[in-house]
Amino acid sequence: MASLRTALAVAVLFAACHTDAPHTPRPPGPARGAQTITILGTQDLHGALERLPILAGYVDNVRAARKADGGAVVLVDAGDLFQGTLESNMTEGSPVIAAYNAMGYTAAAVGNHEFDFGPPGPAVTIQAADEDPRGALKERAAEARFPLLAANLYDAESNGRIKWPNMPASITVDENGVKVGIIGVTTEATPFTTMPANFKGLAIAAPATVITDEATRLRAAGAQIIIVAAHLGSKCKDFANPTDTSSCDQEEEVFKVAQALPHGLVDVIVAGHTHASVAHRINDIAVVQAYSSGRGLARVDLRVSASGVVTGSKIYPPRELCPLPEGADPSTPAPPPVADCHPGEYEGKPVVVSKAIAAVIAPALDKAKARREEPVGVELATGIPRAYDAESAQGNWFADLMLAARPDAQIAITNGGGLRADLAAGPLLYGALFEAMPFDNRFSLVTLEGKHLRKLVTNNLFGSSGIFSFAGMTVKATCAKGNLKVELFDAKGKPIGDDRSVTAVTSDFLASGGDGAIGRLGLPDGAVEVTDVLIRDAIADVLKKRGGKVSASDVFDPKKPRLAYPGPRPVKCSGS
Repeated sequence: MASLRTALAVAVLFAACHTDAPHTPRPPGPARGAQTITILGTQDLHGALERLPILAGYVDNVRAARKADGGAVVLVDAGDLFQGTLESNMTEGSPVIAAYNAMGYTAAAVGNHEFDFGPPGPAVTIQAADEDPRGALKERAAEARFPLLAANLYDAESNGRIKWPNMPASITVDENGVKVGIIGVTTEATPFTTMPANFKGLAIAAPATVITDEATRLRAAGAQIIIVAAHLGSKCKDFANPTDTSSCDQEEEVFKVAQALPHGLVDVIVAGHTHASVAHRINDIAVVQAYSSGRGLARVDLRVSASGVVTGSKIYPPRELCPLPEGADPSTPAPPPVADCHPGEYEGKPVVVSKAIAAVIAPALDKAKARREEPVGVELATGIPRAYDAESAQGNWFADLMLAARPDAQIAITNGGGLRADLAAGPLLYGALFEAMPFDNRFSLVTLEGKHLRKLVTNNLFGSSGIFSFAGMTVKATCAKGNLKVELFDAKGKPIGDDRSVTAVTSDFLASGGDGAIGRLGLPDGAVEVTDVLIRDAIADVLKKRGGKVSASDVFDPKKPRLAYPGPRPVKCSGS
């Protein structure tokens, strides 16, 4: 590491700092000898505004501790800031930017869901040729007093990096006399994990290559610390020993990216995207990630010598902002409700919920309150859980409701990636329905033949994107002679042959190429009809008419699955 940094330090005489947009650095403080610089990381907030005053209390405590010992704090977000709650979505993420401004974020990466809102206004995709499919994102960047970093986002036609205001590849800031370079990248899956129409005309460069190039330039320009805000991550279970990665999914993107970087070039990666946690050392890089939706805080402390050399680092386990109840499973996907949150102490003093940040987000919460508390008309006798990569009660139920809303279709298809929150027992309110299905997807009708359906199911079983949920159809997949055999049956139990034509109702996300699914089928022109009807609101209308009670067992029987296959995914049959 030392030899690489020495070589790069020489290059500072010949290079200048690379950045594509203006940024006002923080005033340098006086040199104070060796010091601690704390990197605090958040990721995948998805509009969880109510948790920001709690987060701000933690940040305040860390800043006070660093001020007392002569160090500094760098606050970074790894992307997916906006999409996910009624309070945020109603104004396309603007209150998140307002809160982040007030909290003093240094920088944030652009995540895949930053493209979801499309042009400014209610439409998710452009309705006229003069509209900008990235208009809402650019408006948020204009409001931010910190940069939204996008080093590997390129214009597909020119093959050059985008040059949008306040969206540079990287920045260099002066933190108490130490030059800190920060680079932002997003997952290579972005083109098919956001609304494909909003990404049209753009391309994603390989993160490792871009990080290497950008970090080399920043080092040459004098950066003494390099941080990457990366909207790509992994999943780990054990955080007792940062050097032991055996509990981590090492096939996930952040492992591959970190291991591909030159040794000693990058100090810290604040990761995201997978809604899980990492607090480990990969290729001698401190990689941290702490859940999603404002549940946790990631942290690395760097010890920096008087000459600006990193002499050591401490990786902290992911911090639950609201400690889980005793005996709770830490893999739970949802944090305790804000009303039940008792942060306790951090940095030797009680965490005080920030009144200032509460005041910033209050108008957005008030605006959404009436809609959030609107009854949908049905009582949930039990919770209705979701799952990303397995059949779930919620996936089945929503597919059933989609089919009920569109009786002109024979089957319904939805995806696990679109299910974002479990539904709790009790009267179902619109706000809870929204959080379970936060994307403003519209109905699409797709004309398919049995052979297309079979290919669609096969690709999903061989892949790792959100699992499909079906209504009006069941699937039996088995391994036979080394190959995957997929059999399809309609609602009456009759086989769906290759030449049989069916109409499927699904989301505009899947119909337009999301998750690389329907777009890979080679359908003829005119096979897809996109409507203007919001799926979530159509489901709410069906429920209001039906009323009554629903239990998870009403829509999912593990002994009689709608999708039977030799799991887990990706399915592997010998020879397939």
